Amino acid sequence: MTSGSNIELLRFTTCGSVDDGKSTLIGRLLLDTKNILRDQYESIKASSERRGSGELDLSLFTDGLKAEREQGITIDVAYRFFSTAKRKFIIADTPGHIQYTRNMVTGASTANLALILIDARKGMVEQTCRHAFIASLLRIPHIVVCINKMDLVDYSQDAYDKIVEEFSNFASRLDVQDVQFIPVSAKFGDNVVTRSDKMNWYEGSTLMFHLEHVHISGDLNHIDCRFPVQMAIRPRTDEFHDYRSFAGQISGGVFRKGDTVIVLPSGYKSAIMSIDTADGELDEAYAPMSVAMRLSDEFDISRGDMIVRENNKPQTGQEMDLMVCWLNEKVLEEGRNFILRHTTRETTCLIKEIRYKIDINTLRRIETEKALSMNDIGRINIRTAQPLYYDSYRRNRNTGSVIFIDEFTNETVGAGMII
Repeated sequence: MTSGSNIELLRFTTCGSVDDGKSTLIGRLLLDTKNILRDQYESIKASSERRGSGELDLSLFTDGLKAEREQGITIDVAYRFFSTAKRKFIIADTPGHIQYTRNMVTGASTANLALILIDARKGMVEQTCRHAFIASLLRIPHIVVCINKMDLVDYSQDAYDKIVEEFSNFASRLDVQDVQFIPVSAKFGDNVVTRSDKMNWYEGSTLMFHLEHVHISGDLNHIDCRFPVQMAIRPRTDEFHDYRSFAGQISGGVFRKGDTVIVLPSGYKSAIMSIDTADGELDEAYAPMSVAMRLSDEFDISRGDMIVRENNKPQTGQEMDLMVCWLNEKVLEEGRNFILRHTTRETTCLIKEIRYKIDINTLRRIETEKALSMNDIGRINIRTAQPLYYDSYRRNRNTGSVIFIDEFTNETVGAGMII
C-alpha cells in the first residue's frame, strides 16, 4: 500500500464481557504503535497516579467520557482512529454489559473485523456467545479471538487450548468463515504489537500484524451495482447553470462512465454521463465511495430512488422476513407499526408475525415466544407501506439491512437483516 489517501482502511469492533480488558488492549495498541500524543500520555499518567494504580492505566486512553473514568467502565461506543505505515484503522470500543448489547450492534454494523476478548481465567461466558452470534448475524467477515490476561494463568498453553476448543465448538454452529485465535496479555503487551518470549508454544502472528495484513478488499460486493440516491444536486449558478447530478454512497458493484443504468422505481433507462467527486471526475467508482452521478437523460429522481444495472436488479417487495436485534426497553409485539429506514428510503411497516426467538446460549429457536424484549434476537415478518429495493443481507450488508424507528419518540429501536 502507498502512503496518503490510498492506504486501506480497516474498521474493527472490540467486544467481550465486562473487565475482559478491551480498553486496555486498545490502549496498548495505541501506545505501542506510537499513536499517543505526548500531552495525552502525560494526562493519562497523571490520572493513573491520582487513582493510585501505581502503574500506567492503559484503559484511560480510550475511556474518554468523564462518567467512564469515574466508574472505571465503558458505557458507550467509543470510536478511535489510528494508523500505521500499512493501514488506517477505526476502532469501535463497545461496552461489555448485557444492557449495552445495542451498542455492540451499532459498533459492529460497519466493521470488517470483530475482535472478541476472552479472559483466560474465565473462558467463554454468556456475553462471549452473544457477541459471537451477533458478529455472525451481522456477517462480519473476520473474527479474531484474543485470549487475554495470559499472564494471570502463567502463560499456560493448556488454558489457551481449552478456550480455543470451546469457542471453535460454538462457532461451528454459526455462519463464520474466518476465525483466528491469539493469546495476549494487554497489560504487558505480549503478542499485541510485539511477539512474546513467554509463549514460545504459540507460532501465529501478533494481533497488530494480523490487523495490518488481513485481506479485506474482497469482502465488499463488487458484482451487484446499487446506488441509493441521497439527494439531487442542482447548483443553479452561472458556472453550473445546467448541472444536475444525483449524490449518494455506492452500496455495491462498480459503476463506469457510459454504463447503461435504470432508475427504480420508475424503470427509466439512461446512461452515466459522468461520475463526479470533490476531487474531480472519475472513470469508475465502487462501494463504498461517495459520488455524484450525472445521467444523459433528465428524469425526476429523488431521495430513496435507486440506480442499478438493467440486467441486475435487486429484489422488490413489501413483505419480507428479517432477523432482528431488538434494542429498546419497550417489548416488540405483533401488530405494532414503526418507521422503517432502508438505505436512503423511509417508509412505515407493520410487524405481521414474530416467528421465533433465538436462545443465545444454545442457538435453539423458541417458537412459542411471540414477543421480543430488549437485547433479544429473533426472526420476524413485516409488511411495508411502500416497496423496498433490497438484496438479502447475506448478499449485501448495505442493501440487506434496515433499522426500525419509533413513530412517536423517533428512537432507533431495532436493527434488521433481510433474509
